[in-house]
Amino acid sequence: MILREEKDRGTDRAWNKLHERLEQEGLLAFDNAPQIRPIGKSLAMRWVASVAVLLVCGVSAFLIIRSMNSLKTESLVLNNGKGEPTLVTKLEDGSIVYLSEQASLEYPERFAEDKREIVLHGDAFFEISSNKKRPFIINTSTAIVEVIGTKFNVKSKNSSLFSLAVRSGVVKVTSKKSGKSIYVKAGETALLRADKLQALQTSDFAQFNSYLRYVHFKDQRLSDVVRIINENTDSLQLKVAPELGDRLITVTFSNDSPSTMANLICMALDLQLTKKENIIYITR
Repeated sequence: MILREEKDRGTDRAWNKLHERLEQEGLLAFDNAPQIRPIGKSLAMRWVASVAVLLVCGVSAFLIIRSMNSLKTESLVLNNGKGEPTLVTKLEDGSIVYLSEQASLEYPERFAEDKREIVLHGDAFFEISSNKKRPFIINTSTAIVEVIGTKFNVKSKNSSLFSLAVRSGVVKVTSKKSGKSIYVKAGETALLRADKLQALQTSDFAQFNSYLRYVHFKDQRLSDVVRIINENTDSLQLKVAPELGDRLITVTFSNDSPSTMANLICMALDLQLTKKENIIYITR
């Protein structure tokens, strides 16, 4: 009770000082103006004070939340160690990254509204989901890669030897040192040597499929795993029952055929498979 009275007296003094200042500056000197009464005697002023406190708290909470959102920590995916399998990672925009051995990828938990930007160290193959309003930007030590939606392979393990081969779509590559940019189309490779950037015809098509020879999926959706398998094989196709698509799976494949991969998936998730012609169905 004593604390409440002291708080009220302190508040009264503050409002009285404000009243005196307004009166001295002539801000209250107009005809028929209602007199401001001390806060302790004015229920209306108490109500105004309460609303002001709530507004201040609300604005503070908004600024805190906004600040927390703007300071989201970067996620870091590492695939270190010689001989490690390709690490397949799906980003929040639906893009797929095949991260090679001794490579790392830095990316935000959620991309910005106007762009999707990451940092790559080493080699990786990308399948970028199309979004014209949010270009996908890859920063390497020597070059900047910008795309909308395409498939391409980046080799940046050696800082002095950068290359980018496009499997489909068009990719813009910019040298960080010279600022020069070129556009690389499907079937072409961009080379950056001694600050000289040029586009040549692609001759090494095997590089696109090399990532799946020894590959590791960690906590990935079954539908995504099956889609990746199907995109990289012409013999058999896998089909998953719709209700199983969101099941998460962790599995490693090493030079396995589609049939073997289907069997490994079924063993890991306790599922069944049936084969009809060139299609393997995965069901409960």
